[in-house]
Amino acid sequence: MLKYETEALNQGYRLVAGIDEAGRGPLAGPVVAAAVLLPPEVSLDGLDDSKKLSEKSREKFFPEIIQTALSYGVGVVSVETIEKINILQAALLAMKQAVEKCGLDPDLLLVDGNKRVDHPAQQWTIVGGDGKSLSIAAASVIAKVTRDRIMQEYHQDYPDYEFDRHKGYPTKLHKEKIKRFGPCPIHRKTFHGIKEYQ
Repeated sequence: MLKYETEALNQGYRLVAGIDEAGRGPLAGPVVAAAVLLPPEVSLDGLDDSKKLSEKSREKFFPEIIQTALSYGVGVVSVETIEKINILQAALLAMKQAVEKCGLDPDLLLVDGNKRVDHPAQQWTIVGGDGKSLSIAAASVIAKVTRDRIMQEYHQDYPDYEFDRHKGYPTKLHKEKIKRFGPCPIHRKTFHGIKEYQ
């Protein structure tokens, strides 16, 4: 999982940030991204793509990553902005925000996926990077846990939708709730697929 980080160090890069997002697929809530700079001799045994980890494991790794990281940043882009600029552009904007909030200025970005971030640093885009790079895996956990916590808070505001259970993803339960109650203010009303559940 440190192949890309090791290669970057061998090429002379010193501050390498892994970047990933959470929340492109849901029908509700924001998209969240994280950027994480890990020290070279890092050990986070068992860390993997957040989608492969249980919620309990993600919660365990969350403080470990924060304590281990040289620096990290989180970007959150609202439903309103997603509606205006589309989910892909919103995800890239969240990634840009995350890098800018790092505190340290990375000289290389390891970006999950095939799209570059609007940032002057050198970038390597890595498809499936959250399962190939420890830095990206760390970013995926920070982004996922942060977004899940935001959706837990939204559950307090909109308990009918049970956002604490599905986090806004298009599960059977969520679709049934939209059919019953209609969309609420945090639903992505122009988003793919949501119209068919109303």
